[in-house]
Amino acid sequence: MNSALGILAFVVALLLSVMLHEAGHFFAARKFGMKVTEFFVGFGPRIWSVIRGETEYGIKAIPAGGYVRISGMTPAEELSVEDQPRAFYRARIIHRIITLAAGSIIHFVIGLTLLFLFLFTIGVNTPTTSIAQISPCVPSNVLVGCQSSDLISPAKQAGIQVGDKLVAVDGNRISKWEDGTKIFRSNAGVPIQLNVLRDGKEISLTLTPANLKLEDGSNRGFIGIGPKIEPQRLTFWNSTTTSITIFGTLTKASVEGLLSIPSKIPTLWGQVVDHKTRTAEDLVGVVGAARASGQTFSATNYSVSEKIGTFLLMVASLNIFVGLFNSLPIPPLDGGHIAVAIADGIRRRWARFKGKPEPSPIDIARLTPITIVVLTALISLSLLLLAADIFNPVRLNL
Repeated sequence: MNSALGILAFVVALLLSVMLHEAGHFFAARKFGMKVTEFFVGFGPRIWSVIRGETEYGIKAIPAGGYVRISGMTPAEELSVEDQPRAFYRARIIHRIITLAAGSIIHFVIGLTLLFLFLFTIGVNTPTTSIAQISPCVPSNVLVGCQSSDLISPAKQAGIQVGDKLVAVDGNRISKWEDGTKIFRSNAGVPIQLNVLRDGKEISLTLTPANLKLEDGSNRGFIGIGPKIEPQRLTFWNSTTTSITIFGTLTKASVEGLLSIPSKIPTLWGQVVDHKTRTAEDLVGVVGAARASGQTFSATNYSVSEKIGTFLLMVASLNIFVGLFNSLPIPPLDGGHIAVAIADGIRRRWARFKGKPEPSPIDIARLTPITIVVLTALISLSLLLLAADIFNPVRLNL
C-alpha cells in the first residue's frame, strides 16, 4: 500500500512539474505578445480539452510530457494576416530566448523551492546531546568491530546509559554533540569529568578516553557513545542559504551525470541482457525513479518525516536534472531552439555591422535531420532504461 502511494506521489509530482514547465513557456509567450493556440499535458489522443479565449487547454492519453503550441515557430508556418505580427519568429531575440528558457527555469525554481521546504518544514538529521548508543568495547580494528580480546569501553566502565543527556564535560557546558566529541577526541589517556542528565537529575561521572587507532594510522580519544539523531528544522534564513548550497551540489552532480551517460550505456546494456546488478549510481529511467519512490514510502525503518524528506529531495533532484538536460543546445530540446535564436541574433547584428539588410530568421525545420537523429537516440535510450527498470530494477538499501 505504501509502495503504491509512493509511486502515485511521484507520478503526480512528475505531471505537475511538466505542467509548470509548459506554464513557463505559456506565460512568457503571452507576456511578449505571442499567440498560444494549445496548452496540453501528455501526448497522443485527446482525452479532454476546453477552449478559453484563443487557447485550447487539455489532457492527452500518454502522460509522458506536454507541450505549448506557439504560432509561427518557423517562417514556413502559414499564418493569417492578423496573426503574423504575433509569430514567434518575429519576436525580439531576447523575448524568444526567455520564452524558450522559461521551462527549464521553472524546473530550477521547483528544485530550489522543494529544497527550501524540506529544510524549513522537515529539517536535516542532526545529532542531539542525548546518548542513543554505547559501544561495549574499544575496537582494536574499527572495520571488524568488537572482539573478545578488546578492552571494555570507557563509557560502559563509567556506567553511562542509553537515554543519558550530555550536559557538561570538564565544566564546559555542552549545547551540541560536536562540543563533546572534540573534547573526547583530543584527550586520549587523560581523565575527564562528564556530567549527564538522567531521570531529571544531573550525575557526574569520571572516565578516561581510550586511545583508538583509525584506518589511516592516526589516533584519537574514544569513550564509546553515539548520539540520538533527530530532524532539526532550520530557520528561514538558514533554510534559504543551505538550500542554495545544496542546489549547487545537486546541479554539479547532474552535470556530471549528464556527461557520464555515454560511458554508462554499455553497462546499462549488460544490466538488461545479462542482468548484472544495478545500483542507485547507475542510469535510471522514469519507471525506475517511480519504483524508488515506492521503496522509500514502504521503508519500515524510515519515519514519516524521513520518507517525505527523501521524496522531496528525489523530486528536487529530478527537476534540476531535467532543467539541465532540456537546456542542452541540441534540437528538439529547448536548448536547441535557444541556440538557433542566439544564432539568429548574431546574424542580425553582423548584418547591421556590415550595413546589409536584415537576414531572414533561421528555419528550425531545416534542422529536422538532426532532430530525427537525436529523437531516435533518446527513444532508444528510453526503451533501454524502461527494460532495465522493469526486468532488473534498482533496489535501494533502505
